[in-house]
Amino acid sequence: MKAAIYLGRKQVEVRELPLPECGGNDVLIKNIYSSICGTDVAVYQHGANTGHRIAVGGEFGHETVSRVAAVGKNVTEFQIGERVYPYPRYAKNDTRRAGTIGGFSEYILVPQAKKNYSLYDVPEHISDRLACLIEPFTVGCRAARRGQPKPGEKAIVFGCGTIGLAAAVALKHFGVEQVMVCDLSDYRLHIAGELGFDNCNTVKEPMWEKAEEYFGKAPALMGDTADVDIFLDAAGHESILEDFMAHGKIESRFVSVAVNNSMRQLDLLHMTYAQKSIIGSGGYFPEDVKDVMDMMAGGRWNLESIITHEFSIDEIDKAIRTASDADHALNVAIRF
Repeated sequence: MKAAIYLGRKQVEVRELPLPECGGNDVLIKNIYSSICGTDVAVYQHGANTGHRIAVGGEFGHETVSRVAAVGKNVTEFQIGERVYPYPRYAKNDTRRAGTIGGFSEYILVPQAKKNYSLYDVPEHISDRLACLIEPFTVGCRAARRGQPKPGEKAIVFGCGTIGLAAAVALKHFGVEQVMVCDLSDYRLHIAGELGFDNCNTVKEPMWEKAEEYFGKAPALMGDTADVDIFLDAAGHESILEDFMAHGKIESRFVSVAVNNSMRQLDLLHMTYAQKSIIGSGGYFPEDVKDVMDMMAGGRWNLESIITHEFSIDEIDKAIRTASDADHALNVAIRF
């Protein structure tokens, strides 16, 4: 089988590997489409230990949709040809392998496979291309859920990548009335606009003036501010938390899903009297898979438009370089 092997900073090579042997309780799946995660880009650009636990000399990739190619003699839950989503946390029976299940390989062996645990059925109304976004959408869905959204509330999402847009869609799915998406890339903001989201380029527009105009005003600790209940950070820039501290209204919530390991200082006295909350969100749970499949199957949004480029597995190096260009690409998919 063909498999993309990570060889270090800006080095990926497609190699021929032996087809994995399917044990009695295992399922062998053949990938249809995979998408490139921001952590894949980070490891490609900056080297090992800058994203998921991607080892030099190993397979990688984790956002994929597949078909069952073979089943072990004891397997009764799966049929050959069935379309499935491999749940990265459990696909290898090792949560440390969540980012390296083999999404950029032709085949993945799922040991001790279990339905609705390591493998999920994909509804027929979800296309193959769209289904490769299930994993990043579950990350965005979890972040939206962690914000404790209520019908009629209002939210700003910072970061217009796949996870940011997934979070924006999930917030609307959960009943949030108004969602604004902010980014620096006009290319990505245009796609957000096509999906129906008001948006703001924060280097070209006065964001807080626009936010007050769009959301209206509400009391903050020191005067009025934009009436925003949820600030969701899918970008990771330090200024976003600073903006929340400076502009968040009383009882507003900040959700961090972006990967950023820098230390921060907080004014806890301000947090106390403003009754604000800071909430972390990482990964996903089975309930997020169900919600994402409902969103995708419902057809309310043209979510496949988030995939702006498609390459074959033999073009994996070019695909990752394309995915790193926020001004000319959003999500990049690999076809098998």
